[in-house]
Amino acid sequence: MRGTTKVLATAAGTAAALEAARRIVRTPVLTWGATDEEVARKLPGDELLPQTAVVSTRAITIDASPSAVWPWLVQMGAGRGGAYTYDWIENLFGLEIHSADTVHPEWQDLSVGDVIPGRKSLSDMRVEVLEPDRALVLRSTDGTWVWAFVLDDLGGATRLLSRNRIAMVDPSLGDRIGMAVMEPGSLVMERKMLHGVKRRAERLAAMQGASPAAAN
Repeated sequence: MRGTTKVLATAAGTAAALEAARRIVRTPVLTWGATDEEVARKLPGDELLPQTAVVSTRAITIDASPSAVWPWLVQMGAGRGGAYTYDWIENLFGLEIHSADTVHPEWQDLSVGDVIPGRKSLSDMRVEVLEPDRALVLRSTDGTWVWAFVLDDLGGATRLLSRNRIAMVDPSLGDRIGMAVMEPGSLVMERKMLHGVKRRAERLAAMQGASPAAAN
């Protein structure tokens, strides 16, 4: 009996330690910039991948209207506007990403069902939801990744939410370790991306305010 009690106590202690580690380390990584309400909120695209291994919700406030943010999201992608993150890191892996600093009209005509080519080893992304100035949801063609961008109009400013939902096809130890390594790495890249969108949108808004003809 004593042995069983000791085992149960050890297991409970281990579970408590793991939960504490999750709260202290993992949760901030997956929810950078987002409020508790935003993390708990149901967003467009959640229904496309209900069973997940990882869900991240990250956010940033942009001092520009949604109409100045939207063009940068629509033109994202390999062979298009890039990802507004650390291009040099992306290109170390031969991904050939080049982030645009201007709005390109030829990349603005996006529709539901369109497929954005992936970056070499990554799957292509299909447009599943497209509500101009409001929501853009992409799903990988292999069905394991849903990436949603949601824009909340704050009246002269925009709250941009980015949610990733990722399924684990092979729940092996190796894949779990890989996922654990990927999470902090994704924060580094996505934080840079959100700041990249913010900088570009605020500059575009300033240019539009000064001269509509100079917006592009």
